[in-house]
Amino acid sequence: MVVGTQARAVDTVIIGSGPGGYVAAIRAAELGQSVTIVERGNIGGVCLNVGCIPSKALISAGHALHAATHDSPFGLTITGAKLDWEKTQAWKQNTVVNTLTGGVEMLLKKHNVEIIRGEARFNDNQTVNVITSDTSELLEFKHAIIATGSHPIEIPGFKFEGRVVDSTGVLSLPEIPEHLIVIGGGVIGTELAGAYANLGSRITIIEGLPKILNGFDDEMVKVIVSDFKEKGAEIVTSAKAKSVTQDENAVTVTYEAAGEEQTVRGDYVLVSVGRHPNTNNLGLNATDIKLTDRGLIETDNQQQTSVPNIYAIGDVVAGPALAHKASYEGKVTAAAIAGQDVINCAVAIPAVAYTEPELATVGETPDSVKAKGLNAKISKFPFAANGRAITMQSTEGFIRIITDKTSHIVIGGQIVGPGASDLISQLSLAMENGLTSEDISLTIHPHPSLGEAIMDTAELADGLPIHI
Repeated sequence: MVVGTQARAVDTVIIGSGPGGYVAAIRAAELGQSVTIVERGNIGGVCLNVGCIPSKALISAGHALHAATHDSPFGLTITGAKLDWEKTQAWKQNTVVNTLTGGVEMLLKKHNVEIIRGEARFNDNQTVNVITSDTSELLEFKHAIIATGSHPIEIPGFKFEGRVVDSTGVLSLPEIPEHLIVIGGGVIGTELAGAYANLGSRITIIEGLPKILNGFDDEMVKVIVSDFKEKGAEIVTSAKAKSVTQDENAVTVTYEAAGEEQTVRGDYVLVSVGRHPNTNNLGLNATDIKLTDRGLIETDNQQQTSVPNIYAIGDVVAGPALAHKASYEGKVTAAAIAGQDVINCAVAIPAVAYTEPELATVGETPDSVKAKGLNAKISKFPFAANGRAITMQSTEGFIRIITDKTSHIVIGGQIVGPGASDLISQLSLAMENGLTSEDISLTIHPHPSLGEAIMDTAELADGLPIHI
């Protein structure tokens, strides 16, 4: 290995090129900074390569297969439909993942961002050592942004090997399993369980809490549980996974539920019980950066750490581990480094589960309204009364808007149903701008559309409903 002893001066160095890092890099370059990105893996981070994007590709494939192989209310019959798994995997990687990661790399180069493939480790508050396959280079930076993301948590007795896989491994299984066991009924676990259920797998979900999708309220989750049960999935809650054995053909998981030890045998087991911030191997002990007990980096409202010239964003800091939250923080950080008077003042950070149907939530919920004793009105409109949803045969679910009773300002909202991941942005926009239910109801929505149901819900909140 060739070792560089003389530090090279750089302006802004960003460690990690996921949705936080690459967005920060592009925005920093737009604001006049000279930017260097250090990435140990592929451009795009977990999200684009082995997370958000490829998982949604498999979800789309599952939807298509399920629609083609089940009775259609439209009078459409498809005979002999089947899925070529090898072609599906090739499409997921070559057409979806490679297109997006290649596009991001092109954007970085267009903005003259220097890309170094290697591992970064801090030497002190001013320098970082970058180790590549054959060199080691010392960079002296004016500013640094830590955007290293997170990795799946491995629980005792469930080492990621063979037929025990994490959320990365389950995306690239050599075949569609006849029976997939999922330990962890959070967003990632249920999304991937739903994808494989539509692809034809029998599903068993083992969740330690009393319900799956703990970040969503019971009324929302009930719709997802019903869909899973219709597809023959088994959901075991208040259960503890204890051990796993495997051979060449199958895995056997031992778990405890209702005071009894039980076993379930399947083709693969996905362990999806959370993620841990990637802060352990950055050499942070050589800096004055402060960490929380969970290993998160402490930051202020400009994403600045306890070291003034080092910032941190995304999964390594407090808050929900969401790609769009990381991107927002990246923009704030780039602007702060550029000297702009900007802070992280996000009012609304939506969360989505790409289940079937989709779930989306932002701001206050019925549970939080009750817990906080808020003077709020909760209005709910069913997709069963929406013309577009009826034509799509997607009438399950509802839209819920929560408003302050005095000011009528939107303070929260939830969506269960078709297009929830897209529709929630309208409620997020309303919250960020302090809009009232009347502001929404007086906005002309196209007909027929799913978005029209948001207008209908707002009219309900106004006390002037038309379609319910």
